[in-house]
Amino acid sequence: MAKPIIAIVGRPNVGKSTIFNRIIGDRLAIVEDKPGVTRDRLYGKGEWLNQEFSIIDTGGIEIDGEDQILRSVRMQAELAIEEADVIVFMVDAKAGVTGTDQEIAQILFKSGKPVVLAVNKVDNIQRQEDIYEFYSLGFGDPVGISGSHGLGMGDLLEECAKHFPEATEDEYGEDVIKVALIGRPNVGKSSLVNAMLGEERVIVSDVAGTTRDAIDTPFEKDGQKYVLIDTAGMRKRGKVYESTEKYSVMRAMKAIERADVVLVVINGEEGIIEQDKHIAGYAHEAGKASIFLVNKWDVVEKDDKTMQHFINNIRDHFLFMSYAPVVFVSAKTKARLHKLYPVVNKVAENHNMRISTHVLNDVISDAVALNSPPTDKGRRMRLNYATQISVKPPTIVLFVNDPELMHFSYERYLENKIRDAFDFEGTPLRLFTRRKSDDN
Repeated sequence: MAKPIIAIVGRPNVGKSTIFNRIIGDRLAIVEDKPGVTRDRLYGKGEWLNQEFSIIDTGGIEIDGEDQILRSVRMQAELAIEEADVIVFMVDAKAGVTGTDQEIAQILFKSGKPVVLAVNKVDNIQRQEDIYEFYSLGFGDPVGISGSHGLGMGDLLEECAKHFPEATEDEYGEDVIKVALIGRPNVGKSSLVNAMLGEERVIVSDVAGTTRDAIDTPFEKDGQKYVLIDTAGMRKRGKVYESTEKYSVMRAMKAIERADVVLVVINGEEGIIEQDKHIAGYAHEAGKASIFLVNKWDVVEKDDKTMQHFINNIRDHFLFMSYAPVVFVSAKTKARLHKLYPVVNKVAENHNMRISTHVLNDVISDAVALNSPPTDKGRRMRLNYATQISVKPPTIVLFVNDPELMHFSYERYLENKIRDAFDFEGTPLRLFTRRKSDDN
């Protein structure tokens, strides 16, 4: 089920990034801080009254190096309009209504999308008076907020939530594997989609997906049903998307949200660049089953060691995704494409695997016997019990006498032992440490 998307739009220096950081709080820090995860603050997650949503900070986008502020702001607004369910239009109480504000208002009006007008820097009672002139922008009651003091955030999110689309249940059965291809521009995602669908003879016609602008393409291979998600997003190459690569990440996020298995496409000819890490990091943080798909392998000069060298290179760059298998293909010649499907099936199964509590605890007990938990100032952590609480991704809670005694390296050791015992290839594992209460 897709989460609603809020976009924050406004001219420079109205405090967009401050509000963005206020809304996401420390949520990005919740995901384990593994080496190699590149953090891009453009896109975050928030929650309001148990409703999760995604939020975009358009202030994080610098469009080309050209010093044309209005052009840049206009493009950011257009991108936000295309992607968001609700737009937060931010203005500055101290500056009043500016010409740029009026320009943005015109763009937003034409979009027909719901707009919540947020007047920032309303830090005291006197500033409340300054809100009234913003009625002239025509978006109804402005919401007074203060990014620096954190005032009015609840009112702002409440207004946004009124415009969230109604949740739609996923229309596909449990037996269907939803696959998303992600990657930076020009790695060959469109060609791969066409190659995957072109060799099938049982293509179902395109049907509208549950998310805006997405077209899901169902197909079947060797008796297994699949759905390729958001292939329309890949085929639709607008000028806006070409002018700022950061937005390829945003498009990818929407597909990642709905996928079971994410194919992280890497250009075999060019090798790995930093942006690949950004994009793969989102799949990891979303807890999705993942496969590295190295495309254009037909044009790479090879000897018997080339493939292993490339795998080693991926492992060095993506330390945080050591669980993800690597598959080499060519969309152009369709070479090795048949090897992809068994891997997709396997990682989808692992992503949804559930381990019985007694078997899990046997593995944990053996791990503890081999390597005792850490001590701190003479106190040793005692691991009482473990249980799996959910799947997609498999999530395990470890009950201990004091969670603060759990060291990152010991948690990683336990994860490795669990992976050794059960085949969790392709899926992240989530381990949480909780204090065992006396009545447990």
